[in-house]
Amino acid sequence: MRLKNDLLIRAAKGELTERTPVWLMRQAGRILPEYRNVRSKLSGFKELVKTPELAAEVTMQPVNLLGVDAAIIFSDILVIPEAMGLSYEMVEKKGPYFPKTIKSKADIKSLHKVEDGELNYVYEAIRLVKRELNGSAPLIGFAGAPWTILCYMIEGGGSKTFSNARKFLIQEPKLAHTVLNMITESTIKYLHQQVLAGADLIQIFDSWAGILPLNQYRKFSMSYIEKISKSIANAPVTVFAKGAYFALKEMNNLSCNTIGLDWNMDINESRTLLKSKTLQGNLDPSILYGDQKYIKMETKKMLKQFKGHPHIANLGHGVYPDTNPDHVKIFIETVKAFSA
Repeated sequence: MRLKNDLLIRAAKGELTERTPVWLMRQAGRILPEYRNVRSKLSGFKELVKTPELAAEVTMQPVNLLGVDAAIIFSDILVIPEAMGLSYEMVEKKGPYFPKTIKSKADIKSLHKVEDGELNYVYEAIRLVKRELNGSAPLIGFAGAPWTILCYMIEGGGSKTFSNARKFLIQEPKLAHTVLNMITESTIKYLHQQVLAGADLIQIFDSWAGILPLNQYRKFSMSYIEKISKSIANAPVTVFAKGAYFALKEMNNLSCNTIGLDWNMDINESRTLLKSKTLQGNLDPSILYGDQKYIKMETKKMLKQFKGHPHIANLGHGVYPDTNPDHVKIFIETVKAFSA
């Protein structure tokens, strides 16, 4: 089906588009009262993720209510470790929690690569959204980078230091690579199925990229991101590695189309280091706490710095949950007006 709004696809493929496409990480939910209304009727986050009709409904909300140029499927990066045999819980106001974690070779023996049919609820949600979009905008599918997934599998949740995961890389490097390979192969299969179901673009989230030094990041993260990126031939791929400013130069060699920048990454430096990539980002999410004049000023300042380079407007991380939706609309409308 031909897209009526293909700005995001063309920008991802390196075109300088007539205006800058715009969407937001974590746009599906969080800030919208309509999302909270759906969520309040359920047992929790996971029920929403695993109910295709409802996941599709909240995926469509920001497209209809905020006017973004793309939908991103409502799901979670942790569906992969759960499908591999390590289940998680989503604790309200605290985040993900794994009752069981990886500590030894014995723990790894209980894991398996994702098999056909294990994540059908995600693919069904994608099919439903594609039907609802009816070509009006592209749909983004996603997965977590293997290193970020491994962090959660070892730590059992979020962490300030991820010291257990980092210790594992030093004390058990072979086991680390064993699990990373399992996650990578599972993720490749998962993302291929997302594209077959209708995802137009793919984003890989490496949320904990910034906690590794470059030598470890090359071995334990970037090499696996490259395997995934290289395997996806039928959809543009974006890599968002938060905090990995030290690896930007090397990211120019990744087999992806777009590099997402967090708000601490310098735009002019990134343009120089990533000449062959479309850039995505990177407004500081906290700017949306400002008034209308401030949001417009900072958004235009960002857009001017990207001018002349293929660009997808976004925040430098996910939108904060207490952000006023009207302020998000100001950001989106400013992007659209700037390039019109």
